[in-house]
Amino acid sequence: MTLRSLVAAAALAAACVAPASAQDKVRGAALAQVCGVCHGAEGISRNREIPSLAGQQAGFITVQMILIREGIRNVPAMRPFAAGLADKDIEDLSAYFASLAPGFPPDIRPRDAAQADRGQALIGPRNCAVCHQASLHGRDQVPRITSQREDWLVHAMIGYRDGTRIGADPQMNGAVVGLSDFDIAALAHYLAHRE
Repeated sequence: MTLRSLVAAAALAAACVAPASAQDKVRGAALAQVCGVCHGAEGISRNREIPSLAGQQAGFITVQMILIREGIRNVPAMRPFAAGLADKDIEDLSAYFASLAPGFPPDIRPRDAAQADRGQALIGPRNCAVCHQASLHGRDQVPRITSQREDWLVHAMIGYRDGTRIGADPQMNGAVVGLSDFDIAALAHYLAHRE
């Protein structure tokens, strides 16, 4: 699949996102029971390299689930769960996770001030706030990147940098190009400790 077709598919998926009023977070909570095994009962992941979903943008979750369901984004562990989901199920799941308060995973490592400062210094030059907002909480189809699992952030950014992660926004590949593993670790550490 070409980059152009991926971008077109992502745009189509984004267009399918229903208004928040059409989403049923109570129904989504019932559907999310199976999600808790990996993503945490309250949407805060306790598992390495599995993202927390609590407080995540509903539009982002919806788009990513559609991309996974359609086989555009390759996440083998998620395929069995996403394969049979109707758009309404995905929208309700997204509304549920968006309604949860984000929080830090219980196994978060202590904050290292020097590493966090290095990570914070990378935010401006990488223009993270342009898409993720100044708060880095995201908006619409752009994810919240604060209070996220540090190991997940490292995994995702390395995937974008190395061209192995395909998602709804190829701009991320350019945003992290040239970052060393050390830089990515610092950026992830900063984000993981920021509310």
